[in-house]
Amino acid sequence: MACNICCKDHVINIMKNKNTNFLKQVRNNSVALISLFIAISSLSYNTWRNEKTEANRNQRLAAFEILVKLNELQQVAFYNFYDKDINGKGNPRTGWTYVLTIQDLSKILYQPIPESCSRLHKTWEDNWQSLESEQKSIDAILRSIDTVRNDVLFLLKTLD
Repeated sequence: MACNICCKDHVINIMKNKNTNFLKQVRNNSVALISLFIAISSLSYNTWRNEKTEANRNQRLAAFEILVKLNELQQVAFYNFYDKDINGKGNPRTGWTYVLTIQDLSKILYQPIPESCSRLHKTWEDNWQSLESEQKSIDAILRSIDTVRNDVLFLLKTLD
């Protein structure tokens, strides 16, 4: 029985020493542990920021390209309707290339741009054949172009 008590005391002393040793090690290596924590959190933040920056860069690039194509499409519509230049700069088939490019680029942008570009596509599809002769066609196309332009400009203003 005396041996049993002795063993229990011995085990308790070992446990106390282990706890004390652990606390001593933490205290002795606190600078290293803090440095490790800072390094890991900095690396995590830097990785997140790089991903966010790349996503914003892609959004900006596609948005600027859409703005250029919108202006070119608007130019086609103006030449077609106002100058009746359907075989030159106002060729509505040229407008199709711009509409399709705009729709393709919109796929990588945030909402509501893909939706407004799909509406632009539908508006062009419904009105390109009567663009030369009907005021309602040019009005519908220009409204749709303005909607997409405003959505793209709003996106550019809101990027981080």
